Amino acid sequence: MARHAKPDPSRLDGQCALVTGGDGGIGSEVSRALAQAGAAVAVNYRTNADAAQALVDEIRATGARALAVRADVTREDDVLAMVRRVEDELGPLDVLINNAGVQRDAAFHEMSLEDWNTVIAVNLTGQFLCAREATRAFLRHGVRSLVSRSAGKIVFVSSVHDVIPWAGHANYAAAKGGLAMLMKTLAQELAAHRIRVNAVSPGAIRTPINRDAWETPEAEGRLLELIPYGRIGEPTDVGRAVTWLVSDAADYVVGATLYVDGGMTLYPSFIGNG
Repeated sequence: MARHAKPDPSRLDGQCALVTGGDGGIGSEVSRALAQAGAAVAVNYRTNADAAQALVDEIRATGARALAVRADVTREDDVLAMVRRVEDELGPLDVLINNAGVQRDAAFHEMSLEDWNTVIAVNLTGQFLCAREATRAFLRHGVRSLVSRSAGKIVFVSSVHDVIPWAGHANYAAAKGGLAMLMKTLAQELAAHRIRVNAVSPGAIRTPINRDAWETPEAEGRLLELIPYGRIGEPTDVGRAVTWLVSDAADYVVGATLYVDGGMTLYPSFIGNG
């Protein structure tokens, strides 16, 4: 009698994934990686419809299913409508990648209330709203055993600044620190429902948002002093990590933060100072 091969646990075939802020930088590479693993991918955007649609067209050209969906993650009605549309067009939601984020940097004594509120609203409250709606979707459909061992997976895309203080970025660091405890609390609460919640915290990644930190040889040299591994990360590094984390290959990983940072959180300034 022929033996049937076991499904590859790293694959996401038959699953539906939503990537917030999926139209650029880390989000676009996460969207590509999820699609390559077999998922249907909803690419969320707020203002750049052309970039989102171009990415969707690129993904569709590979034979994968994809959808561009506009929503402001700080607006509850937008988030509810986004999840409904994703499920209507791509099927039951299995994966949420909470990636949308912004920076509004300033010295603390010069930081405006508007800059504080904007960063907290997108980077923390927006992630709460999207995680809540995804959780409701996961609870509605439960474990779909033909596609995954879990009812749903949520990954918060955080930052090394959930543990590393960052002068001049108090709003951003506070949001990421809050996100770390939100993730752990949800992981604890939702595990009994077979919903896995984790986080990925990138370090220095070569994206347009931090171009000033790596664009010149001098800037790159200063940045590399903070990275023991000796190179700046690429968005694909994060995309591969996220895709593994939401696959059944990581089914026993619950409430963890995966630092994709080349060792930045290892306090490299202490090298040689023992």
